[in-house]
Amino acid sequence: MPPQYGHREHVKSSLSLSNPSSTTTVSLSLAQAQRLHLAAQGLLHRPRSRAKPADVVATVARMRLLQIDSIHVVARSPYLVLHSRLGDYAPQWLDDALEAGRLAECWAHEACFVPAADLALHQAWRRQRSMHWAHKHAARMHREYRQGMDDLLAHIRQQGAARAADFEGEKRGASGWWSWKPEKRWLEAWFALGELMVTRRERFQRVYDLAERVLDKLDPPLDQALLQLDHTALRERFILDSVRALGVAQARWIADYYRLKPAVTGRELASLVAAGELLVVQVADWNVPAYVHRDHAELLAQAANGQLRGTHTALLSPFDPVVWDRARAQALFGFEYTIECYVPAPKRRYGYYVLPILHRGRLVGRLDAKAHRADGVFEIKALFLEPDVEPTERLLEDLAQAVTATARWHGTPKVRLVRSRPASVAAALRARWRAS
Repeated sequence: MPPQYGHREHVKSSLSLSNPSSTTTVSLSLAQAQRLHLAAQGLLHRPRSRAKPADVVATVARMRLLQIDSIHVVARSPYLVLHSRLGDYAPQWLDDALEAGRLAECWAHEACFVPAADLALHQAWRRQRSMHWAHKHAARMHREYRQGMDDLLAHIRQQGAARAADFEGEKRGASGWWSWKPEKRWLEAWFALGELMVTRRERFQRVYDLAERVLDKLDPPLDQALLQLDHTALRERFILDSVRALGVAQARWIADYYRLKPAVTGRELASLVAAGELLVVQVADWNVPAYVHRDHAELLAQAANGQLRGTHTALLSPFDPVVWDRARAQALFGFEYTIECYVPAPKRRYGYYVLPILHRGRLVGRLDAKAHRADGVFEIKALFLEPDVEPTERLLEDLAQAVTATARWHGTPKVRLVRSRPASVAAALRARWRAS
């Protein structure tokens, strides 16, 4: 389990910043590894200044990708991931960056926003990974519905960008469930096959256009040299980008970031260590080595010397990179997490849309939230602190402020907390909200 608050670390570092290719192994406590990870993800400290539109693109570039999910119980996941890192910002900035070509949508971890500068890597990888489930499904659909899909592509070529909503309405089947109209499925298939891209979003609905027209507005333009990289070079690039984004990573965590196959092994990483691209570290209580990108050599030294301190408290999206890999969240934070919106209601432990709570370098709990937008109410159906977390005055104060900030940004400024574990936390938080 993660160390308690007040734990003092005395870890000796022999890392030489003047020689980042040194093979000397650095030792970290688990708390230091947590902070290194959060620092790399932009979640260790409170935002130091008011967010600007350019910060959206910079934040996505720092994470390398921003997973897209359409569940709208609270703010949709990509907007919430950005809020946890940027604080108060205009969600429209993400939409604007996509329309301006500074970000693009593609398949990566799942469907993701990626920086325009990285799109060539994903384009090249898509051409080489026809075994991806989305690509295989789309290719099969084209074989079965070739005429309809080809006609749809011709329509967009002649008439311009289109949404699924531009075609005939969906029909309710005999079972009472709505089924996707053919055009919606075909648009998604052409997107997976690379013939269409998302040029913008309207109320989060994708607007599709021909890939060449979307690529023409890319800022910066598509890097043709990256398109020529072979499979080995691309895989190495994705491995390095994954480790950089994670801050510190065991080999078994790396493949998940970009859904690489086969899994990444220590043997594969050995050449990157020898070349000085990766640094080897030993984290207390881990029986395998961990790896840090050379770009984070200074952060690693600060972590090992106890100079990284968490000051940030935030609510995380269920699809935040910090928690989307269950095994990693368990090993790094001692935090057992399941996205329970995909779990049948009787089997849920915590709720439908549960947001992890980050507090000063630790994952200290979770809350089941729902935004009632028409009423301006941010409802917390239940809040749970981890069993080993003490509800100190500082934690309660920081948590009350974080919830208030998220609720106001969301446009649901009235907070309603139904219950908590421990029960005393609910009363303490309500008192703070009444006084604010």
